[in-house]
Parts: sequence; C-alpha cells; structure tokens
Amino acid sequence: MKPAEFPLQDGEGQTWHSFTCRSADGLRLHNRVYGAAHMPHTPVVCLPGLARTAADFHELALHLSAHPKWPRRVLAMDYRGRGRSDYDPDPAHYDVRVEMQDVLDVMTAAGLHEAIFIGTSRGGLITMGLSALRPAVIRGAVLNDIGPVIEAKGIARIKGYVGKLPPVRDAAEAVQLMKRVAGAHFPRLTQQEWQGFAARTFKPGLGGLVPDYDPQLLVSLAAFDLEKPLPVLWPYFEGLGNVPVLSIRGSHSDLLSEATQAEMARRHAGCTLLTVEGEGHAPLLGDQPTLARIAAFVHRAEGERRITAL
Repeated sequence: MKPAEFPLQDGEGQTWHSFTCRSADGLRLHNRVYGAAHMPHTPVVCLPGLARTAADFHELALHLSAHPKWPRRVLAMDYRGRGRSDYDPDPAHYDVRVEMQDVLDVMTAAGLHEAIFIGTSRGGLITMGLSALRPAVIRGAVLNDIGPVIEAKGIARIKGYVGKLPPVRDAAEAVQLMKRVAGAHFPRLTQQEWQGFAARTFKPGLGGLVPDYDPQLLVSLAAFDLEKPLPVLWPYFEGLGNVPVLSIRGSHSDLLSEATQAEMARRHAGCTLLTVEGEGHAPLLGDQPTLARIAAFVHRAEGERRITAL
C-alpha cells in the first residue's frame, strides 16, 4: 500500500467543505463543516484530542448532519498545530487556554452563537474550560473519555509517544506502528479500521509519512509532573451543571476511571454515562450504537431548557 492510497480526504467537496479563519494572533485555523448553515437544529462543534484532527469525527459528523429526523450543521476543528491549521512558531501557545480562545474565534467567524459540544480528551478539557469562560455558548456537552480527574497512567502513556512517533515509509508501516502504539486499547479493530485510524494519524512528508501534527506538541505535556498529584478539575466540570452532559468512557481507558465517571453522574443530575466496550482511550465514535446514542443525546440537549440558578 502506498501513501497515496490513504483515504485522506474523506469525501471532501461532497460530504464536507473546508472553513478557514484567523486566530487572534494571525494563525490560519482550518475546520471541516458538514451540512448547510440554514439547518434548523442546534449546531454541533467537535473538538479532537491532543494530537488528533477534525478527521476523527468524520463518521459522527456525517451521521448528525444527515440524520433523517434531526439534521444539523457540524463543525469539526483542527487546532493550531494540527491537521491543516498553521503550526505555531511558539510551542508554548499549544495551551488549553489559547485553544479555548481559538474555539471562540472560530465560532464567531462561523456565525455560531451556541452549540452542543463533543470533546474528545483534550477537547473535553476545552469544553469544561469554556463552561467557565463563556458558558452561554454551550447547549450541551459530550465528554469523550475525559473527566475532572485525569489518571497519571494515561498521561504517562501519552507523553511516551506524542511528538516522538518516527516517520514511516508507507501506509503499511503506519498501520503497524499504530497497532504497536494503540493495539492494547483497540483489540477489536479490523484491518480496514486500522488503515483508517492510521490514515487519520499520518500525512505525506519527506521520505514517506509523518504524524499530522507539530512535533512540538510535546511541550504542552511538559507541565505534567507525574511525581506530583495531577490537578483536579471538578470546578470546571461543575460549570456544565446547567446543561445536559453525556460522559463516554472506553472500557479499556487508562485516562478516565470508572470511579471518576460514576462521581460525575453523582454530582450532575443531568449527566448520563456510556461505556464503549472493547475500546480504550479514546473511543472512536464510529460504531452504530454509539452514533445512535450520541444523536439521541444531542436531540435531547437541544430540547432541554437551561437550568438557571435561583
């Protein structure tokens, strides 16, 4: 299999189109948009994991934007330094606080006043942060394999590969590398699914394929000192207390524990839980049961009125 055989476009021009705008500091930010701007239902904003891109949400975005009952516009973001967005010359800007502002800038440019957020891992952290910075933009939240307590084991694993993956010669090598890195978390993936996973991780580069993100992302992980307790983020999660939340956890996750997920439901009466069996960090959100569950949640979140404090 040659690099050119990777399905890198995922139907660009037919099922989605690119939307670009500028960040406050001038970087070009790329986004995928599914569906038309005039769709009547509340839009969805999809925020990927640390070293992931908008492409991770392709199946979910197709499902939501073309839903037979509740079609809606879906915007999936490439953060700065990922996918087709510009790389930042200062790696210190690969910071959740900077990326939160980028999300707000993208929403303003796209004419989105509020949305239902679907955040995978880092995207969930950004969503929780936005609940404190700009709560009015959040109509509901899906937190995919992330919560207010982050397990050190998962951070150690992520620190072991982000910014450190070597280039590979071709797609076959890319698939083998992904199996070595993530095979324990996704034991049920078919060969075709591994090919898709690898295609959304690598891009053509000098001499073969390279990861589709700035290697300097590793700087953003330097702040995690695994010899000290990791920060606890319950106040940010509680910022979502006036909107419905769906917490998704992979059964093999090493970043979100069952205990933390259960505590999320205990503290937030509007938080429902979903475990995706046979997947780890983070669930791929592409199987039919998960797609249906998310679509039903999004529809419910759209219909619920915000809970306001007396």
